[in-house]
Amino acid sequence: MAAPAAKQEGFSDCRDAWARTLEELAARDPRIVAVVNDSVGSSKLGGFQKAFPERIINVGIAEQNMVGVSAGLANGGKVPFVSAASCFLTGRAMEQIKADIAYAGFNVKLVGQSSGVAYGELGPTHHSIEDFAWLRPLDAITVIVPADAWETAEAVKWAAAHEGPVYIRLSRMPVPELAVKDRVFRPGKAERVQDGGDVTLIGCGTTVHLAARAAQTLEAEGISARVLNMATLNPLDEEALAAAADETGAIVTIEEANIRGGLGGAVAEFTAGHRPVPVERVGFPGFVVTGSVDFLFEHYGISPHGIAAAARRALARKR
Repeated sequence: MAAPAAKQEGFSDCRDAWARTLEELAARDPRIVAVVNDSVGSSKLGGFQKAFPERIINVGIAEQNMVGVSAGLANGGKVPFVSAASCFLTGRAMEQIKADIAYAGFNVKLVGQSSGVAYGELGPTHHSIEDFAWLRPLDAITVIVPADAWETAEAVKWAAAHEGPVYIRLSRMPVPELAVKDRVFRPGKAERVQDGGDVTLIGCGTTVHLAARAAQTLEAEGISARVLNMATLNPLDEEALAAAADETGAIVTIEEANIRGGLGGAVAEFTAGHRPVPVERVGFPGFVVTGSVDFLFEHYGISPHGIAAAARRALARKR
């Protein structure tokens, strides 16, 4: 099994952390409102709706209107959190995100739910694997991809306090907590999950714990792998990338997204221009077939053994 489609012991749904944290913040800040597109249930905002019925706006299945309404709310001094399936939030409302939010610089927080291939069996219309490529060019928007429940909560807190547009990408697939001591959430900075000197594995979101497991496999082979959690894609931590290239000489990126324009594309752009080293990209190469989450992760190599294989390819190129 590559990634858990159902909750397992020790695994948490990041949406629970998101909803709980938003309720806590809203209790202290009356400016916070939620804007949804008939997505109260999938966004896990039932508790928010019950606690603050006058502070949730349901526009129905009208994503472009949803983003436009949020811009108006921000212009009026509110702090809107827009929550919808990421495939529709970024796909259907991209023009509004670009013109009404990024260009205007409005203080809107976009929360893309059930991202990647979380809706696996519903097929390409519901896969959200292009959102990184669409949003990365909009440098006004901070793009955050939390790796676990703790990081999700910290990202929501940071977004609420930050003045400016933010996109937080959440999955519906439960993930384990990262085994990192004394964690501090620092947007724009990669988190070092594990040290290593032979190759660097860079993940984000649901792929970080898979990268950590791949590092264990490689360690058994005598290969020392550094693991980075690149939770912020925009802005990218170029300092951490430069160090990875200089100190390990080979990089593997892992993402639940299209490698064209996503994390892999961003890392390849940086290394090509500043630190030429072998880069192997693990993710989706284009349109993805229909299937369960487990099948899709395994089929496209987004798994510990798939990541380890990519690391071996990068090392072979390095030599």
